[in-house]
Amino acid sequence: MRYMDNRDLDEAVAEMAGALGTYDALDWSVPAGSLEWSCWTTAAHIAHDLLAYAGQVAARPTGAYLPFDLAVRPGTAPREVLQVVTACAGLLSSALAKADPGLRAWHWGPCDRAGFAAMGVAEILLHTYDITQGLGVPWLPPAPLSAKVLRRLFPDAPPGEDPVQVLLWCTGRAELDDRPRRASWSWQAAVSD
Repeated sequence: MRYMDNRDLDEAVAEMAGALGTYDALDWSVPAGSLEWSCWTTAAHIAHDLLAYAGQVAARPTGAYLPFDLAVRPGTAPREVLQVVTACAGLLSSALAKADPGLRAWHWGPCDRAGFAAMGVAEILLHTYDITQGLGVPWLPPAPLSAKVLRRLFPDAPPGEDPVQVLLWCTGRAELDDRPRRASWSWQAAVSD
């Protein structure tokens, strides 16, 4: 099985566009699922994180995030916010495609290329889920991408379960069988060398 890479990110952003693209006329000021953020703010957050990851991959800092932020202008239409997400995903995808296989850059420790790809995919899938929940759109992350994210970011995930439901449980979005919904969680992106 191959490591996660830019192709997985491209697939995730295509999923997001397919899930949300026709719902841009809905009210994106409503909360995104169980989040306190609105659907609009959640989409802008995806773009922000993807751009931050692209910067990390391109510059390879070893001790902190680069000191820049993305600001999506208030009042930007949801369709345009989704274009910003797509653009930032493209920047991360390009950075990942060009990165040396031995790349290490900082994300709360040294993170490899597959880790940044997995985090980008996770941000897109999980927050697309949040937005669809807020908008009342039926959608779940695809199982193959969910399974890849679990393998890379959640090594302690329960095995033998539906990867979509496990991913939602691991990130505090759902219960899983007899396991209550998580109140706190984190993923493991850093690698030990």
